[in-house]
Amino acid sequence: MEVPLHGLLHGQDGEMTYFIKRFDRVGHKGKRHVEDFAQLGGRNRETKYRSSMEQVAKLIETFCTFPAVEKVKLLRLTLFSFLVGNEDMHLKNFSVIRNQDIISLTPAYDLLNTTIILPRPEEELALPLNARKNKLRREDFLEYFARDRLGLTERIIDKITTDFANIRPQWEALLEVSFLSDKMKEKYLQVVNERFARIFR
Repeated sequence: MEVPLHGLLHGQDGEMTYFIKRFDRVGHKGKRHVEDFAQLGGRNRETKYRSSMEQVAKLIETFCTFPAVEKVKLLRLTLFSFLVGNEDMHLKNFSVIRNQDIISLTPAYDLLNTTIILPRPEEELALPLNARKNKLRREDFLEYFARDRLGLTERIIDKITTDFANIRPQWEALLEVSFLSDKMKEKYLQVVNERFARIFR
């Protein structure tokens, strides 16, 4: 998945500061036009959850220059959000960017595990997929959404799932050296393990 340049820097006061490079800027004064999916779908901050993953796919088909390419990105992003416990991928967390005459999805952003900070998480996705936000199954992602709704080939779907399976050990390694507390690391790993078990069996 494409993400903006980001990381942590040590400040003069010794504290760590998170930075992320804006993808809607070119040089010091140039701008690229960006619109989030709430704008594209006629929603706002108050109604950004009133949609579905199917509607996200429809907006890609309507506005993107090469929708087949962007649908592959969408499946990766949707699977990633589910696997890491990001249940806050609402319409404002999907955007398109215009680069010359090409309209495509922006680099992915706001990819957080929100599940581990909730006392009793009830949802697994912010927007329903196959009319559900929880108890999602492998079939919902790979058969209904990827194959039937997005129209992806089995070869592409297999490539995406293989990629996720191959990087699984790196997730644990990164989690281990993260700044999360031991308790949060354990909760994070529980989410990842349970979600991976549902998709990769």
